[in-house]
Amino acid sequence: MPANNPPNSSIFIAGSFNSWNPQNKNFQFQKNDKGYFLELSLNTGSYEYKITRGGWDKVECTKEGKDVGNRTLKADADATIEVLVEGWKDLFASSSQLRKSTANKNVRIIDTAFFIPQLKRTRRVWVYVPPTYNTSDKKYPVLYMHDGQNVFDDATSFSGEWGVDEAIDTLGLKYKESIVVGIDNGADKRLNEYCPYDFNLTANKLSGKGEGNLYVDFLVKTLKPFIDKKYRTQKDKESISYFWIS
Repeated sequence: MPANNPPNSSIFIAGSFNSWNPQNKNFQFQKNDKGYFLELSLNTGSYEYKITRGGWDKVECTKEGKDVGNRTLKADADATIEVLVEGWKDLFASSSQLRKSTANKNVRIIDTAFFIPQLKRTRRVWVYVPPTYNTSDKKYPVLYMHDGQNVFDDATSFSGEWGVDEAIDTLGLKYKESIVVGIDNGADKRLNEYCPYDFNLTANKLSGKGEGNLYVDFLVKTLKPFIDKKYRTQKDKESISYFWIS
């Protein structure tokens, strides 16, 4: 643990083996006089994970406060793994920057580093399922939304969340319930990914290569098949919408 680890912290592991739940008590570390420990029994295979203190606003980071990639684990035999946490993301934010998570219970993070093979980079991907999803067997249309960090959660948003999960919870039965997939933007690659053309914006001192076609290929050829396999979706073209919001 980092030197400034808050006393009596609850430490969790979140990964591809538990739907990236950052506070699942079945995956909470125990503590003894030697430190924190957790015993896992996993099926043979490869997994990705991160360490949290109970939320994605309290995820591990570098000692400088920068994001870290997913850790990897290959389960093929009994093994002991030591993990060094250099820092916690929330401890690098000032008190004025800290915001409470507003994502509702129907929102999950599919992966904090979903691989985009077309662009050779990774991205956090969210999913919202309607309140009736777990009590029905029907299939749902899917809405794909970009700038995903703004869609559901004030804690990760640029200037306030868009309230999509609350809106569908309230209006879904009256209008049309949908599964919503949120894809975080690429930060310094945002304009490249959202633009199909090379650009040179002199007034804004911005220039770069348009990667929009590759990004759309990712949505159609990689992400959509993954969502269709994992969730009960309506797969016809009429049941799919893609939204960019600037």
